Amino acid sequence: MGQGLWRVARNQQLQQEGYSEQGYLSRDQSRRMAANNISNTSHRKQVQGGIDIYHLLKARKSKEQEGFINLEMLPPELSFTILSYLNATDLCLASCVWQDLANDELLWQGLCKSTWGHCSIYNKNPPLGFSFRKLYMQLDEGSLTFNANPEEGVNYFMSKGILDDSPKEIAKFIFCTRTLNWKKLRIYLDERRDVLDDLVTLHNFRNQFLPNALREFFRHIHAPEERGEYLETLITKFSHRFCACNPDLMRELGLSPDAVYVLCYSLILLSIDLTSPHVKNKMSKREFIRNTRRAAQNISEDFVGHLYDNIYLIGHVAA
Repeated sequence: MGQGLWRVARNQQLQQEGYSEQGYLSRDQSRRMAANNISNTSHRKQVQGGIDIYHLLKARKSKEQEGFINLEMLPPELSFTILSYLNATDLCLASCVWQDLANDELLWQGLCKSTWGHCSIYNKNPPLGFSFRKLYMQLDEGSLTFNANPEEGVNYFMSKGILDDSPKEIAKFIFCTRTLNWKKLRIYLDERRDVLDDLVTLHNFRNQFLPNALREFFRHIHAPEERGEYLETLITKFSHRFCACNPDLMRELGLSPDAVYVLCYSLILLSIDLTSPHVKNKMSKREFIRNTRRAAQNISEDFVGHLYDNIYLIGHVAA
C-alpha cells in the first residue's frame, strides 16, 4: 500500500513536470511545456535592441490563423480601391463574401467603361432596374455574338438599348472597344462603309510622322491580307484624313492626298520587302528613295530617307 501511494504521488509530480507514467512526453504536453519554458526564458534570450523570435513566430502564426483580411473592417474607400483591381470573374467571386462591397455600382461601372469605352446608354437616363453589373453581362454577351456574327452582335446591342441605330454611334463603339475580333470587324466594315467613314474621322493624326500614323490606323482598322479594292479604300480614306489633320505640314512639304496615297503604298511594299523572310535581296535606302521620288516627284529626298529609316528600325506599318 505504501508503494501504491508513492507511485500515485510520483505520477502526480511527473504530470506536473510534463511527463506521463510511461516516462515520456505526449505531443500536446510537450508543446505546452515548451511554450511555457520559452515564455519564461524569452526575456533572457532577447538580445538587447533585437527582436524576440518567439513573439515574432507567435504573431505570424496568429496572422495565418486569421487568413485573408476582412474588407468590411477596412475604410470603404480602401476596400473599393482593392476590389477595383479585380476583373469581372474575380469580382463575382468576391461578391459571395462581401456582397455589399463587390456589387457596388461604381466598381461595375468602371469595368464596363474600361472594356467598352463608349456606349449610347452611358449618355442616357438609366431605365428602371438598371445596374452596371447587368450591363456588363449584356456587353460581354453582345461582344461574343459580334465575334461570331457581326450583324447579329450589333442588332443585339440595339435591342438592349446599349447602342443607337446610328453609324456614328456604332463607329464610336468600335473605336473604344478592344474585345471585338479583328477579322470579323474587317468583314463588317467592308460591308458598312458608312460606319467606316465615321470610324476614320475619329482618328487624330495631328503632328504624327506618316509611318507612325499609318501604324495607329491599321491597329484600329486592320488591313486585309491581300491587295484589293478594300485596301485601296482604306489608304484613300487615311490619306485624306492625314492631310486634314496636318494642313500646315502638307503645305510645307507640298503634299496632296494623292501624294500621301503613293507614300502609303510605298511604305507597305517596303515593309513587306524588309520583313519578309522570302525576300533575300532587300531594298536599299537609295533604291527606295529613287523609286518613291519617281512616283511622287515633289517629295524631298531627306523626307523619303526618314521614311525608310522608320520602317527599317521600327518595322511593318500594317503588322
